[in-house]
Amino acid sequence: MSDQRRRRTLVVDETTTYVWTVRHRHEVGEPCQEVLTLHRDGVRTQFIFRGGEGRYVGSVAYGHSGGVGDRHHHLNLHEPGVVRAFVDEAVKRELLPLDGELDGWELFTAVALSRAAAATPEVPPDCPPGP
Repeated sequence: MSDQRRRRTLVVDETTTYVWTVRHRHEVGEPCQEVLTLHRDGVRTQFIFRGGEGRYVGSVAYGHSGGVGDRHHHLNLHEPGVVRAFVDEAVKRELLPLDGELDGWELFTAVALSRAAAATPEVPPDCPPGP
């Protein structure tokens, strides 16, 4: 199996573990797609990201395998933290468990914003307001 399709494990808590993969695929007459697949207890959920107007997937231009984005945000589906954010958002929306496909773009903005917020340290309480 290629490095791009390797199976990885995501442990959410003591009772919830997913096996996940990321791959790039092409279907006849369809735009390129990045696919994040989660496996848990015999249930397979695929988050599908189709390229299109204002959205890019994979190695378009200066992109990379597993890269998905729009004009405002970029996510790397090979990062465990990104996968965890998709799991958390899907659970929050009561979309998991699901044996089937989800449109990854429906969760994309919420996940991108949560990742950006997690990467931004909190302002110390004694810090004056910025410009």
